[in-house]
Amino acid sequence: MARASVFLKFRTRRWVNGLIFILGILALLICGSTLSRFYSVRSLMVTDTFSNSINPESQDMTQSEVRITVETVIQKIQQELKEMRELSMESSSSSSPCSSAMLKFSVVLADILGHIESVQASLPVTEGTCQQSAEIKGIHPLLKPKLQSDEPSSYFLVEEIRKYVKIKPNRLGKQNFMGANGTFTSIGHACFSMKKKLEDYMDYDIGDICQDDWKLAQLLMVHGCDPLPRRRCFARAPQLFSKPFPINESMWKLPDDRNVRWSQYRCKNFSCLASNSTGKGFFKCADCFNLSHHEMPRWIQLINLDPSSNLTSDFLIPEVLDIKPGEIRIGLDFSVGTGTFAARMTEFNVTVVSATINLGAPFSEMIALRGLVPLYLTINQRLPFFDNTLDLIHTTRFLDGWIDFVLLEFVLYDWDRVLRPGGLLWIDSFFCLKEDLDDYLDAFRMLRYKKHKWVVVPKLDKDDREVFFSAVLEKPPRPFG
Repeated sequence: MARASVFLKFRTRRWVNGLIFILGILALLICGSTLSRFYSVRSLMVTDTFSNSINPESQDMTQSEVRITVETVIQKIQQELKEMRELSMESSSSSSPCSSAMLKFSVVLADILGHIESVQASLPVTEGTCQQSAEIKGIHPLLKPKLQSDEPSSYFLVEEIRKYVKIKPNRLGKQNFMGANGTFTSIGHACFSMKKKLEDYMDYDIGDICQDDWKLAQLLMVHGCDPLPRRRCFARAPQLFSKPFPINESMWKLPDDRNVRWSQYRCKNFSCLASNSTGKGFFKCADCFNLSHHEMPRWIQLINLDPSSNLTSDFLIPEVLDIKPGEIRIGLDFSVGTGTFAARMTEFNVTVVSATINLGAPFSEMIALRGLVPLYLTINQRLPFFDNTLDLIHTTRFLDGWIDFVLLEFVLYDWDRVLRPGGLLWIDSFFCLKEDLDDYLDAFRMLRYKKHKWVVVPKLDKDDREVFFSAVLEKPPRPFG
């Protein structure tokens, strides 16, 4: 046992010395990489005569030597990690005190390896290397080396973003079961114009608790930085989370206040949101949390009747479902609300997913605590459903007269994509200015859907300047292959 302990100490000391050596090499590589980012070869050339005296071939040889050195260091670290794992498995059975030290060293080495690989990715690639890589067949074009680094990772300074957006080749060097040579993690194009905010969002300690920054994340999403990168920290949860109410109670009962993080809201409990106080939630849904008086009769009773024409923009769920008896089973509610439409549809054995974001109030948490499914989604994003799969799409209080006409067309075509032939599109109380009505109606007519219901009524709270438009439209079975 004494000899084994001495052997382990000797091996540990050797790894410590090796770690110091590797850290020194890493520091030199990082210094060289940093200088190469700020000073190009041409910036070091004083005169044209001196510039002409430099041999391009010698530059390529220098770059090749640096790349070979980096690859050698990477192989050395990988070999050390392999030996360390094998020894830690041997010493784990004997509960040796060296095992914890070896585990820490292996973590440090793995992190160093990641940094060196990042340096390797930022090194320029010579033409000879590109010609050799071009001969490799079956590799995705983005995985092939290029003469200049134009990877998204080179744009950001925070290491976590660089690691996330970097293409991850498959470990076996083969195509995976999805037919790809690597994993291409993506971020929204607007993330590049919101660099500082995204770097703040991705600045955290790996394995620690994330900051309470969901509002920053939503700000990024709403402004086009969508999808956001994944993070390697644990999302914060309410400090005193209580188990939800049973499903037979949760639909029409305000949830427990302890199940929401209220730090980013003006209201600090559900009673405040349900008190009809203006300015404390989202103005388009000021009464959405009043389940008993405001939400309970919706889509079951006619509420907003125009006294002059005896018309309303509200349709009732039973009359809409009677259009296609027994055919409406699953759907999407793309609205601002607390899930009442989905709650009512469950009473008719229809499963509806509610797409929403937390605009001034915890809409997502409210929907989930009622026992329904929230889909945290902005209007910028393509719907995460396959083509021709949904029976119903319903929208209210969201797509209104603020929306750009071209954006509306993109949204409608995406809804048409996921709606199956014979499926229903329920436009619920879309409102706009009277002078814009014809343009918006043309956008809906563009779909060439069958009209089951179509009504335009005045919006009484805006001095007769705005109108409501509601419709139930059926997607036709288009004769395409």
